[in-house]
Amino acid sequence: MSGRDVAIACILGAEEFGFATAPLVSMGCVMMRVCNLDTCPVGIATQNPKLRSRFCGKPEYVMNFMTFIAEELREIMAKLGVRTVDELVGHTEKIRMRTKRNTHRADTIDLSSILKRLPAIHYRKEDKYDFELQKTLDEHILLPAFEPYLKKKKPHEISVEVSSTNRTAGTILGSEITRRFGESLSDDTYIVNCHGGGGQSFGAFIPKGLTMRLEGDSNDYFGKGLSGGKLIVKPDAKSTFLAKENIIIGNVALYGATSGEAYINGVAGERFCVRNSGALAVAEGCGDHGCEYMTGGRAVILGRTGKNFAAGMSGGIAYVLDESHDLYLRLNKQMVSMTEVSEQHSADELRSLIEAHVRATGSPFGKEILENFETYLPKFKKIVPNDYQKMMISIGKLEEKGIPHEQAKLEAFYEMQKA
Repeated sequence: MSGRDVAIACILGAEEFGFATAPLVSMGCVMMRVCNLDTCPVGIATQNPKLRSRFCGKPEYVMNFMTFIAEELREIMAKLGVRTVDELVGHTEKIRMRTKRNTHRADTIDLSSILKRLPAIHYRKEDKYDFELQKTLDEHILLPAFEPYLKKKKPHEISVEVSSTNRTAGTILGSEITRRFGESLSDDTYIVNCHGGGGQSFGAFIPKGLTMRLEGDSNDYFGKGLSGGKLIVKPDAKSTFLAKENIIIGNVALYGATSGEAYINGVAGERFCVRNSGALAVAEGCGDHGCEYMTGGRAVILGRTGKNFAAGMSGGIAYVLDESHDLYLRLNKQMVSMTEVSEQHSADELRSLIEAHVRATGSPFGKEILENFETYLPKFKKIVPNDYQKMMISIGKLEEKGIPHEQAKLEAFYEMQKA
């Protein structure tokens, strides 16, 4: 894209402009189109240390490129007699079609509808939508309550009522914790006890050190992008239904979670743990497409799953209680294998996750499983992606030779490529 391209887009009504390939080229990209093969000859799209050493790009190169774009745009604007980009937006009278075109097919193009002069409609600062963040649960209640303790880095715990209108509860508080402390806090440093019905994206993106407990239920996107924090949800103390038989959180819970823990004393909706890449999660059942596209972490399902379980799952491990021995009918077998929990380390991991679930939620069903663990263990199935299993075995062998974990991962990756 050049300054001329920006000017034409602006005249046609654009108010934002995207740059992708050209800045990449300014950093050294030679357009080999092998970005997905880990063989980039200029060291941009690769994890290979030898190839990465060839990278010679600098931030200044992109800065110069954007400066040239801006200078060319200013020259064009000066010729057209406009001072600002806002004055140029939508003024199609300042552009016309070429009279001489290169091909016959180009002569058939009619741009009259695009070049028609329309009333000026473009972004104005005064039209900016007011999201009224000051009225959110975080801005109105949580931040003021925690501010004195954040300043002193002292633990604190509060209780609040929530409803379905309280979307992304805890997210702004979490961002403030991250801004001040990064990942330095211990678990449960700051605790929010909620009661009621959590709105969409309850606990989204919350970081390490923040724990949100919910007594009630929650809407879709529960724990979206979980980033080290801890989420706990259980039914209202006055409820009379069996938690393990009722849905307590909505669809797409823990979407894109990278780390942290989530304990759900009830059934999760569809697409539970979709794109989870590092969080530990326990639920007492889930809907269709559970663990879809999961790339890391652990998921324990203490109940039935819906259809298409583990579709596109390329990493992490799932443990599923299969009391009816029919999970294979609902499992997407394209990328994963299903086995019994036969290794001692896997049984220990499963037990520890259920113990953490019971500590967090007081789950009656979880307690029953722990009390009769040897009876329930044969009913569990372990779901592991095929390539992930090969990688773990290879990494383990390399670490036994004394190779550090990070280097072992890289070496195992290259071994997989050669195979």
